[in-house]
This record gives sequence, structure tokens and C-alpha cells, in this order.
Amino acid sequence: MRKPIAADADAIFHRYSSDPIVTKYLGWPRHTSVDDTRAFLAFSDAEWKKWQAGPYLIESLEDRRLLGGTGFGFETPRIATTGYVLATDAWGRGYATEALAAIVASGGSVLLDRLYALCHPDNAASVRVLEKCSFVLEERLEAFDGFPNLESSEPRVCLKYGRTLAG
Repeated sequence: MRKPIAADADAIFHRYSSDPIVTKYLGWPRHTSVDDTRAFLAFSDAEWKKWQAGPYLIESLEDRRLLGGTGFGFETPRIATTGYVLATDAWGRGYATEALAAIVASGGSVLLDRLYALCHPDNAASVRVLEKCSFVLEERLEAFDGFPNLESSEPRVCLKYGRTLAG
């Protein structure tokens, strides 16, 4: 995993951020142009400046090919949300579990006490990843409006998984 840089815009856009299948259950809108990806990279830079951590890119160890993204979304200095997104050709290979485990391990270095993730209940693969990494279902949000890439804009059910990182 590594911090994204401006030169990553085209690769991020073409590998996953513009793919309607990949972005279906994500909490951010699918990118419709590379300018959307550049805006994400500006946001990422601001997060890294404010918190000393933020979004990460996931790369293959073998050939440094971009696989997807993960990271921290800080609410406070001690509480953050996380998530992960992978290009379709990286699905089913254990990369999401590996990336989430690395984020959990990194949580201590940025002094987090708590980490949580939001997940659409139909995203069974993400539920499995969260549970493999010792996240526990904490809450079922019945009127959540944070899935902008689904066909209907109606509020939906969302699952909130969390785990404690410190003491």
C-alpha cells in the first residue's frame, strides 16, 4: 500500500473509480471523468496533511500493478472509518482481506482507538472480509442514504461493522 500521487489519476480512473460494477456499493460517486479522480487526489493530499494518513492505493507486490484503494477516513484523531475497493480482475484473490488487515495494523501507528466500516447488506464479499478481519456487526442503519451509485436514491439499509484497536 502507498499514498496516492497526482500521477496516479489515469490509472485510478481506468482501473476502478469509473467502473459501475466496482463502484456499485461504494459510499462515493463513481468517477465520470479523470477530473473527478483528480479531485479525489486533492482530497487525499489534504487528508494526509491534516492527519498524517488517509487514502492508500493497493498495488500488486509482484509487478506494482494498481489493484485498488483503501485507507482511513478520520472522524477524530482516535476514530476513523475504512473501506476498500478493487478492480474486478483483483476480486476473489484475498487482496481485500490483506489490505484491510494492513489498515488495521497501521491503525496503531496513527494512534487509532476505533475503526469502523459501512457495508451494503447485499455486498456479501465485503461482509466476509470484514468478519475475517475481526470487525463485528454493531448496528443496522435502516435509512442510510450513502450509496450514491445504486439505481434508486431511496435510503437503504446499511451495516456498520467496527472494532477496537487499542486497550
